[in-house]
Amino acid sequence: MPAHPTPAPEAATPYAGLSPDTVLDALDAVGLRGDGRLLQLNSYENRVFQVFLEDGRVVVGKFYRPGRWSDAQILEEHGFAAELAEQEVPLAAPWPLVPDADSLHADRVSLCGPTLASYETPDGPYRFAVAARMAGRAPETEQPEVLEWIGRFLGRIHAVGRQRPFEARLSLDIATLGHAPRDWLLAQDCIPPDALPAWSGVSAAALVAVQQAFEAVPDLRHLRLHGDCHLGNILWTTDGPHFVDLDDAMNGPAVQDLWMLLAGSRAERTRQLAALLDGYEQFMTFDWRELRLVEALRTLRMLHHSAWIAKRWTDPAFPIGFPWFESPSYWAEQTTRLREQIEAMAEPPLGTPG
Repeated sequence: MPAHPTPAPEAATPYAGLSPDTVLDALDAVGLRGDGRLLQLNSYENRVFQVFLEDGRVVVGKFYRPGRWSDAQILEEHGFAAELAEQEVPLAAPWPLVPDADSLHADRVSLCGPTLASYETPDGPYRFAVAARMAGRAPETEQPEVLEWIGRFLGRIHAVGRQRPFEARLSLDIATLGHAPRDWLLAQDCIPPDALPAWSGVSAAALVAVQQAFEAVPDLRHLRLHGDCHLGNILWTTDGPHFVDLDDAMNGPAVQDLWMLLAGSRAERTRQLAALLDGYEQFMTFDWRELRLVEALRTLRMLHHSAWIAKRWTDPAFPIGFPWFESPSYWAEQTTRLREQIEAMAEPPLGTPG
């Protein structure tokens, strides 16, 4: 894989200049004229808005966090979405954007690619994409047929994802999602002194167990993934599941897109997994060895999540959304959970007697 392009440095308050008027002006600059109604949707990483247009359409404008992804990485995400849409996988692929010469704001917009634009403001540029609005509700995953339906579409996503790798986006590995966030947290003095020794020791031991889990699955196949496939990123409609938010799309093993959909006791997760794979294997062969990685991947996500919050702490949305983060009790809880993960990684994988 080539070296990942380096995005611009992140701003301390990355969205300080992104007012509702700025959002509407940016869309107007590419010919999407709002009627004044705008609703901010739930998103910590980016800023996402539902915008009502004068022509009656409703679109979603996604304004990317400055400094997180390079243009090439974002455009690979968009390209993957377009490939999936061509195969009739239900998701909202970003639209092609063209500056509108008739707009009063046309001189402030430039294209970074066919589906990515940059809008200049006094506080700096904001890159954005636009897609159709998708509506739906949370899937009822207690029904096996719902999980099987989701599994079928995940199989279809992976059938497209296996055709070629991402070149610019990240690949799932222990260094990127485990050692790097742990080292960063220790270097930044983020952890209260009373909690530091225990967390440091247990996180190191957990990464040893993660390494052992990956070593137990040699020749692991990587493909392009959704990357963050939890139930919050699946909308259920009468037509079945619709997938949203490819912001964390990456190269990695197929099980990364499956394990976050499992919850409850071991018996419940085993039943859920069976339903998912019943659907999945209609389109893709699943390497059952990858089930050894489920708890290892959960451990990596925990470490990455703590560093993600810490790196975003100067964004005003994060202290509001995660008020407990700086407390010693948070790190004590993380230490306990990592100990539990070490035990979980020693257990037989799902699908085998526990």
